[in-house]
Amino acid sequence: MRHVGNTLYVTLDNAYLQKSGGSVVVRQEKKKVAQFPLIALGEIVCFGFGIGVSPKLAEHCAEEGVTITYLSGSGRFLARMVGPTRGNVLLRRQQYRAADDPERRLAIARYCVAGKIANQRNTLLRFARNHTDNPARDRLVAAAERLDRIRKTVRGAKDLDVLRGMEGEAAEAYFAVFDGMLLVDDPAFRFVGRSRRPPRDRTNAMLSFAYSMLALDMRSGLEAVGLDPYVGYLHAERPGRPALALDLMEEFRSPFADRLVVSLVNLRRVDSGGFTEGASGEVEMTPETRKVLLGAYQKRKREVLEHPFLEEEMELGVAFLLQARLMARHIRGDLDFYPPYLWR
Repeated sequence: MRHVGNTLYVTLDNAYLQKSGGSVVVRQEKKKVAQFPLIALGEIVCFGFGIGVSPKLAEHCAEEGVTITYLSGSGRFLARMVGPTRGNVLLRRQQYRAADDPERRLAIARYCVAGKIANQRNTLLRFARNHTDNPARDRLVAAAERLDRIRKTVRGAKDLDVLRGMEGEAAEAYFAVFDGMLLVDDPAFRFVGRSRRPPRDRTNAMLSFAYSMLALDMRSGLEAVGLDPYVGYLHAERPGRPALALDLMEEFRSPFADRLVVSLVNLRRVDSGGFTEGASGEVEMTPETRKVLLGAYQKRKREVLEHPFLEEEMELGVAFLLQARLMARHIRGDLDFYPPYLWR
């Protein structure tokens, strides 16, 4: 069984991180508040530029391939400290050539979309099976059937615009019944549709944050295998947009991020008072709620599953890296197609 390196999420204001022997020490106002072994660390994520990192720790992280990322409180990317680029230039040249080839780009994008829709369908069906007394069960099953019909048309998409239209149609069908998976009788968590920039309600705020964490993990996986996270196939390239990371995270949105948020709401792990609303209507999590979500996210990454393509047991967080590796194998020509992660 394969294991994933831990991610250290630092949310304390004005915290300072130091290397002490084989550990990273977290201090606040010069007082030691936490200590973690470096040997098990895969990444450090800091929320806000007010968090400092000692030169010795930064040097160690660069040498050992431990990235240090800075995010805003809502999960928006700010900056990233990385060591030398891994992999070889030949792989990236093959990646760029594939992106410049319309037929090959479309073929890869089709698999990404097909995997995403299949997992949306399976998420709805799994929830319907596990909650047979749910009044929304029939709606979930009907939406799953519609998603399956859309998925079967993906192979016939003639270009990226048509394919993205199919993806959009599937997203509309999926989120139209998303509220049917929220079982709490609390109007504060009522879901009326997906809102992104900015999120307009509590559930959307958690979804957006979970997606940001997922994109960060996918980018780390791509960099680890030597691929350029900014050159993708489904998502259009824009300055500062990690298109390939977004491509690969699509298949993990519903089975990983969405199910995580749904479980936090249904198990009442988050409170309706743990959010703030800005002047323009944007909703953000409080530091306490963010801490709960981050803890649940890291715990979910350690869940053991069998990879459907490799038929090998591993922690879910390792699957992010292995999907990046499978993409690299396809780009090199070792695999005839990119096998998306299919959750069952």
